[in-house]
Amino acid sequence: MSLPEAIVYLLASAGYGMKTDQIAREINERRLYVRRDGQPVSDKQVYAVIMAHPETFVKSDGRIRLMI
Repeated sequence: MSLPEAIVYLLASAGYGMKTDQIAREINERRLYVRRDGQPVSDKQVYAVIMAHPETFVKSDGRIRLMI
């Protein structure tokens, strides 16, 4: 699973918006995505993916949600 796919999966299963640090923590705890170097996913990586995919994610009130 790629990082964008992991974020979509997590947000869809949660059913509510989440902050980037919450998303990163859940992805790392559930091991939905593992970096090639074995390091944990950071909230900055999550933010970069969200900003690179405005057709999929929307940021409002400090939380990330799926575009409906």
